[in-house]
Amino acid sequence: MAEAHAILESKLRQHSRLSNDDISAIRSLPYRTRELTANEDLIRQGDQPDVSALVLRGMLARYHLLPNGARQYISFHFAGDLPDAQALFLDQMDHSVCALGNATVASLPHRTLCRVFERQPKLAFAIWRETLIDAAIFREAITNNGSRDPATRMAHLFAEVFYRAEASRLTNDGTMDFPISLVQLGETLGMSIATVNRALAILRSSSSMEFNGGKLEVFDGRRLAEIGQFDPSYLHLRATQRLNKSLLQFIDTAGPRRDIEPTAKSDDHFRYCRVIRTGIDFAAGVLLFSS
Repeated sequence: MAEAHAILESKLRQHSRLSNDDISAIRSLPYRTRELTANEDLIRQGDQPDVSALVLRGMLARYHLLPNGARQYISFHFAGDLPDAQALFLDQMDHSVCALGNATVASLPHRTLCRVFERQPKLAFAIWRETLIDAAIFREAITNNGSRDPATRMAHLFAEVFYRAEASRLTNDGTMDFPISLVQLGETLGMSIATVNRALAILRSSSSMEFNGGKLEVFDGRRLAEIGQFDPSYLHLRATQRLNKSLLQFIDTAGPRRDIEPTAKSDDHFRYCRVIRTGIDFAAGVLLFSS
């Protein structure tokens, strides 16, 4: 099995059930790899891509470029993420995606994806679910940046990225790569450098984490989650993805659990979702016609 296929399959299994036919369809997808250097754009605002990127190695970030040249980082993406999957259904990109450090992506042609979606609608739902989880992360980021104090805001971001990395098995002994500078951290959280340093000092004094040299180390996930008011239910991971102790430490104190194992959907459920399927068919037709 090719690396890109294995990574995509593993990621979709975090939140969706895949049939044997779905897995076969994933393994049939053609792709090309692309190497990115630190801060290199994969795609820019206004572009009209005909491929979607799957992160294979490294980390990517979504951002908005402001008129004065400043950036607002919106979200971060690890191996298995599809940071521009929305481009399958939108005319053009309303944000940019860049690499944080060196990264490798696989480019999946839209035309092929849409043809696969026609044959395997459940796989289309799994990809769509990826975009819905992205939207949930965006909503949480709005609340985080708009309603929490700086130290809480930073703790929430660190807890989220570590939790997601741990779910994707991208941590090592409580440490993960998070190759952003203090300036980029400030651009993510809406903070000045002075405020970033003060918030970081508060978190260090809690003995819950350390962030230095592009490495995030978590010593006490429960404490970090408490400080950051972090409840991972908005990430919608399946319960089977949360059995290891590193993830359980984040959710033991997070309040009532809402991200339980999803109920299996029957075939009737998918037959009744005709509006959604029509939208997918329409998008596929537009792409095929325009090509």
